[in-house]
Amino acid sequence: MSWERTRSFFPVTESVVYLNHAGVAPVSTRAAEALERYLAEATRHGADDYVARYEREIERVRGRCARLIGASPDEVAFVQNTTEGLGIVASGLDWRRGDRVVTCDLEYPSNVLPWKSLAPRGVETLVLRGVEGRLPLDSVAEALRSPATRLLALSSVEFGSGARNDLARLGELCREHGVLLCVDAIQSVGCLDLDVSSLAIDFLAADGHKWMLSVEGCGVFYCARRLLEQVTPRVVGWSNVASRGDYDRYDLTLSETATRFEAGSPNTGGIFALGGAVDLLLELGVPAIEERVLDLSEQLVEGLARRGARVLGPRGPGEASPIVSFVLGDEAPEDTVVRLRERGFLTACRRGGVRASPHFYNTPAELDALLETL
Repeated sequence: MSWERTRSFFPVTESVVYLNHAGVAPVSTRAAEALERYLAEATRHGADDYVARYEREIERVRGRCARLIGASPDEVAFVQNTTEGLGIVASGLDWRRGDRVVTCDLEYPSNVLPWKSLAPRGVETLVLRGVEGRLPLDSVAEALRSPATRLLALSSVEFGSGARNDLARLGELCREHGVLLCVDAIQSVGCLDLDVSSLAIDFLAADGHKWMLSVEGCGVFYCARRLLEQVTPRVVGWSNVASRGDYDRYDLTLSETATRFEAGSPNTGGIFALGGAVDLLLELGVPAIEERVLDLSEQLVEGLARRGARVLGPRGPGEASPIVSFVLGDEAPEDTVVRLRERGFLTACRRGGVRASPHFYNTPAELDALLETL
């Protein structure tokens, strides 16, 4: 694999060293070309031959997204963002008074607030405490023993520390105690290998604008086939019913697939762009991408250590991710981020540290330059 060749897909490399893929990533030219193709069709032909011009591509992209996460196409729905996907679960399950959701204080607000909003329905949200950037498995195991616990909501990778959660073990624990597992996977899909068919994941949500290198406003939601009918859509419209396309019927019977969560007109342009982005990821191969980004992040960690910086997240076996969070001496993280931006390096400040998140097209030379600048 010539990673240097992949830089041609990212014109952003001509102006800045982009190390904020855990935030909002630059769009690949493959995604841009797919979006331009949609715009050309819509501009020249409107809705003429809608099935051939748009619906076939939508379903092709659904299949490609399913392949990316190891699901079946009928288990995948398109959503506006990760928050919407998590909200489908929060609003759609038949919660009972006294139920409990377990999450942790390392999570992005999108994976805490939807669960806390269930309090008026008598649902408790237990927010476990992370320790040194990671969530200890023993604290999860203890929380799952409670018969009140109905669902565990965690990220595949924590957005601040970069800690990679052991989804395989968490899934096993959930199965042992009859608890549902809902995963915010926005910090892993596109850069780390993730296969829902081999993990006990019940629900998963991920937007395309981070590691998938696509546009904002279009992502994927996975619901295991066995649970489709246990999640009631919060909105019912013409598109998520079984009689879709028959505009003279008012039949509330829902679709038997994950399209039951797509109530109205799709974000067709966003789906086209996502398709172009995912095609690139699958061509490169996610296992190869994972190896690349972990090598780059480890180079950064080692270089930071030589310069006396303090790395905030865990980097042990199975815990490391492409997210590297650090503090340099007594310099405030906000000041470090500004100083780096002035020198052409784009990072972010999160959870009290400087967060750098390289992707496959970044180079060792770029990271060496970042370290020299520090």
